[in-house]
Amino acid sequence: MNQDHRVELVRARLPPYEHPPPWVPPQQREFHPDYNNDIREFLPRELIQQRMRASEQLGFNIRGGQEHHCGIFVSKVMVNSEADKLGLREGDQILMVNNRDFENIDHAEAVKVLKMNTRIVMTVRFFPYGYDRTYDKCKFLASNQQAER
Repeated sequence: MNQDHRVELVRARLPPYEHPPPWVPPQQREFHPDYNNDIREFLPRELIQQRMRASEQLGFNIRGGQEHHCGIFVSKVMVNSEADKLGLREGDQILMVNNRDFENIDHAEAVKVLKMNTRIVMTVRFFPYGYDRTYDKCKFLASNQQAER
């Protein structure tokens, strides 16, 4: 009984290696610009944005969504907009809008919910790590396209 056991190798392109951030000694952490241990910055907070008409601009852009395997994140805040004045910032994850869960929502549906309301009660949290992950797929696809050429 001679069975031919062949193992097929699977080849895959992996995203480039990311080096961990540099280590910051404990005695230097309090004033180091790349180190923040104030947990309050990352806690969920509620923002209430009021617009006169639903056609009025929101003052911010979003990216992500369930189809991208991530949450909805603020990708840009227009300077001096109502959103800017309320403290919304790039890297904020939108967790809820008007009691609607935004953690598992498609991008198009998130845009629809945001644009159709004149009063927007948002629960957001600053989550730069998750926001950076929304760019990983784009980086990975771009590196694969360059490698294929």
